[in-house]
Formats: sequence, structure tokens, C-alpha cells
Amino acid sequence: MKLIVFDVDGTLIDSQNMICASMVQAFDAAGQSAPEREAILSIVGLSLPVAVARLAPALGAVEQDSIVAGYRAAFIAARTAGHSPLYQGALECLDALARRDDWLLSIATGKARRGLDAMIAAHGLQGRFICTQTADEHPSKPHPSMLQRILSQTGIDARDAVMIGDTSFDIEMAQAAGMAGFGVGWGYHPPQILTDAGASLVAGDFPALTRALEEWAQ
Repeated sequence: MKLIVFDVDGTLIDSQNMICASMVQAFDAAGQSAPEREAILSIVGLSLPVAVARLAPALGAVEQDSIVAGYRAAFIAARTAGHSPLYQGALECLDALARRDDWLLSIATGKARRGLDAMIAAHGLQGRFICTQTADEHPSKPHPSMLQRILSQTGIDARDAVMIGDTSFDIEMAQAAGMAGFGVGWGYHPPQILTDAGASLVAGDFPALTRALEEWAQ
């Protein structure tokens, strides 16, 4: 039995516009200068308080907490208006993987539980993942807690598991858990950063990722 764990933002869904707009609104509401888009995308995948602390290290805890609250409010409002799309090929990949009896699918994401559940429902992904872990229940990536919980819940050995994500945080988390880490080249960290972080490979599209997983599982 093999275990495949997916990140969400930048891996399965293209949420960059919603994330960047919500972060800019949060900084504006707090009376602070908003970070550049590139800086915002660089912290996607971290738990929200950790992400804000990285974006605004000079601010005190009260100011950072205000930005965190503002981001959550802005993101929920944006999500009400519409959900971020799946990347092209994501659904086909998930369906192909889920059809195999010897593979289990899971999620480890920096999203909040409510946000993940809403995303799964919006895209009709129910029933594809044996378990899901979110930032609400664990320390921020790259701490391996989410992956350790998934391994414990499924009973799969780390050597038979792989983490798939678009950021160095995903790859570093996989390494800390003793798992392989596959990068995807369509997300928010450049391929070279993923390779430098220790990714076994960086897939250019979902068909390439599916082929890589089939080869890995042999």
C-alpha cells in the first residue's frame, strides 16, 4: 500500500489571486503598507500567524494579530463570492489515483479546517481522501506533525509515502517526516527552490506527476 499526500494551495487549486488580495486588504485595514505580491506568494503554505510574522517581522504581536484577523475576514468574504479553481488536470489526476486499490490519498495543508472543507465541497472532491490535516490542528509547515498524524492514522510506513507540494515548506516537511517529496512546477515557489529543498523531482504538469507516481510506486 502506498500513501500520497497533497498540499492544496498552489498544488491542487490556483488560489494566488484570492490570497494576495486578502492579504493586501488585511494590511490596508491595519494601516500598514502591504507586501509585494512575490513576498505574499513566498509564504503560502505556512500557517497564517507564521506567514504574517514573516511578512511583517517589525510589527508587534497586537498588530500582527490584527492582520491575521483581517486576512481571515477578507478571505472568507472572497470565498463567499466564489472559490479558487482547480489547476488543469488536477481532477483527472486525483480520479486516476483514487481508482487504484493499492494507493491512499490524503491532504496536508496550511488552510484552516473550514476553508479546506469548503474547497472539497465546492469542487466535489468528497470521498477521495482517506484523511486530511490542516493548520488548525498542527504546528506550521515545515514541522512534520501533519504528516506524522497521517502516517499514524493510515498505518503506512514513511518509506511508502510521498508528499506532493509547490513550496519548499512541503518538501522540508516531507524530509522531516522521513518521506519522499515531489515538487510541482506550477505553484508559488520556483522549481529550483524545490530542488534545493530536496525534492526528488519537480513535475511540470499533472500527467507528468501521475507518471512519476506510477514509477515511484513500482
